[in-house]
Amino acid sequence: MVSRADRTPFAAWWWTVDRLTLAALIALMLAGIVLSLAASPPVAVRIGLDPFHFVNRHVLYLLPALVVLLATSMLTPRRIRRVALLVFVGSVALIVATLVFGAEVKGARRWIVILGVNVQPSEFVKPAFVILISWLFAESERKPDVPANSIALVLLLVVVVLLVMQPDFGQTMLVSLVWGALFFMAGMRMIWVAGLGGVAVAGLLGAYASVPHVAQRIKRFLDPASGDTFQIDHAVDSFLRGGWFGRGPGEGIVKRHLPDSHADFVFAVAGEEFGIVLCLILAALFAFIVLRALASAVRCDDAFTRFATAGLAMLFGIQSAINMAVNLALIPAKGMTLPFISYGGSSMISLAYGMGMLLALMRGQPGTEFVVGPAPVASASGAA
Repeated sequence: MVSRADRTPFAAWWWTVDRLTLAALIALMLAGIVLSLAASPPVAVRIGLDPFHFVNRHVLYLLPALVVLLATSMLTPRRIRRVALLVFVGSVALIVATLVFGAEVKGARRWIVILGVNVQPSEFVKPAFVILISWLFAESERKPDVPANSIALVLLLVVVVLLVMQPDFGQTMLVSLVWGALFFMAGMRMIWVAGLGGVAVAGLLGAYASVPHVAQRIKRFLDPASGDTFQIDHAVDSFLRGGWFGRGPGEGIVKRHLPDSHADFVFAVAGEEFGIVLCLILAALFAFIVLRALASAVRCDDAFTRFATAGLAMLFGIQSAINMAVNLALIPAKGMTLPFISYGGSSMISLAYGMGMLLALMRGQPGTEFVVGPAPVASASGAA
């Protein structure tokens, strides 16, 4: 047991970290291992791999993700900003490199091979982007004469343009929603709300008119008879077959037919084999993490910590909601992972980075940086 009198860095972290949020995140990671065991073997066999290929890789990705989560949760707000700036610049450079050198998969260039490992740079740009715009909105609140909001808008345009060029409209929608929510928190005038809403609608119409696969997905959602709805139909049926308590581990059928049952549609596998009860538990864990973080943000006096905590919570919550909604046929398919549950190394490590920063910002009393010593040192939100 760690004593409160202990002045080691670990003790300082242990007595200030939000252990309930940490426990919920670890519970999601453990659930991800169980569902990987349930969903991925048929996919691996179907493409000629060892049955536990994806399970082994899932656990392999989970180990560095856990290290990143814990290490990042020990950072101070100042160091969070500095690391986020480095991650953002590096991720943007890798996205540009991906557009030039990345392999085209299903009409998109989202992956680049680095030292033999496939990396999706857009996953890492999201949490870093949230930190940077939170910093800018906080500076705008602290120093109204600084054009921080304009810089935040430029950053949004840079990220959106790069994501659309891949193209990745799901991630584009996600970062735009979080940016708009934080801009609203920063005191955006209603004329800006109307203007940004109009830009979003125009962008959606433009994508519908110019990108065939986007138009097909929307048409299939509005009129299932207009195209192939094989994956969505099987996903919805899996919840009906599973009922409240599921068919039992290994008894599911949907994973034998869906090519992405271990990734985008792992929630459907959970519903069929473990039932609606487990799906509700998973949804409750996501909601608990998001609501607890938002409650912490509301209580926080420091502008940067408030914006960053709320932004990271919304990024996590919206992504979770999108994946579950797709599995339930509530929105068109987006190709977005379920945090810590779906297979994917880039997604898992970037989520660990984002949630590590969330834990760091929620540590102790809002607006303070804890150090090993007799008293906390106040955070200077304007420092780099």
